[in-house]
Amino acid sequence: MNWFPGGRSRRLFVASQLTCLVAGTVGLTACVEGAPSTPLSSPSVTDGTSSAAVIEAAVPAAAAVEHRTYELPNSVVQVVTVPPQSDHTLAVVWSVDLATLSQQAQAAGAIAAINAGFFDPQNGLTTSFVIVDGAIMADPRQNPRLIENPDLQTILPAILNRSEFRIYNCADGVEYDIATHGAPIPAPCTLVDVVGAGPQLLPALTGYEEGFMADNNAGERVRDALGSQWPNARSAVGLKADGTVVLAIATQLRDADRATGLTLAQMAEFLASLGVTKALNLDGGSSTALYFDGHTDFGKLDAEGAPIERPIKSVLVVR
Repeated sequence: MNWFPGGRSRRLFVASQLTCLVAGTVGLTACVEGAPSTPLSSPSVTDGTSSAAVIEAAVPAAAAVEHRTYELPNSVVQVVTVPPQSDHTLAVVWSVDLATLSQQAQAAGAIAAINAGFFDPQNGLTTSFVIVDGAIMADPRQNPRLIENPDLQTILPAILNRSEFRIYNCADGVEYDIATHGAPIPAPCTLVDVVGAGPQLLPALTGYEEGFMADNNAGERVRDALGSQWPNARSAVGLKADGTVVLAIATQLRDADRATGLTLAQMAEFLASLGVTKALNLDGGSSTALYFDGHTDFGKLDAEGAPIERPIKSVLVVR
């Protein structure tokens, strides 16, 4: 399938000799149009406008943390990219009590953030592992509604070994990866932060292996915890081969006479079109939100078409 990413963008720059953040608009590029061949093809791309002036000499444009908006037939996808040469790095943030994405992002001094791990809205406890600075901050094994659920006993080992976004401290600096919880830590790296979610979207969808999906002996779907085949608000984090990190949310459309958003397969396809080679699905639906330069976009709409802002457990931040 042909994709035509490109277009205008807004970027944030940081001067390494400064302690303050300098933001602005810069670097408009042409939007390449193409005739849509499927419901997902040929997204158009628009830009946002940042409120502060830009100092273009501070850092080359290639080091900018960039935001782009992709308008697809069934969703608007908001994307933040963090290039490997950027002075900004990612970190995991979590809340003992649930808090909104913007609250957690601003408290962390983030320039960008995305909702991350799963949690139980009934008791506020995590269903994903969260590690910060090498210590387990949130442990799904301590959630009785998960561990003692009789319907989940046969797939509990898979649930506790779901995929996660990892932040390492290695010989050459900070590195990122997506791996299952039980995967070994590569030598000589040290594990710093982790947030669990899942399933993996790229290089392949791992919904069955991670206990999100199951079929009966007749091949009929009997479990689909994420509604993977239905359009919905989605959140994901991806990695390109050069180390670029991609944060993306698929949002629902207002005033639509159909279900909108993306399926998991469509989200994977979109990320692949951007050059992402590894991708992890994050908590979606009402949790979906992306923060950039003081503004938050939300993925899920209520019955009146208003965006839903939901308190969440864990967040991936860029700072």
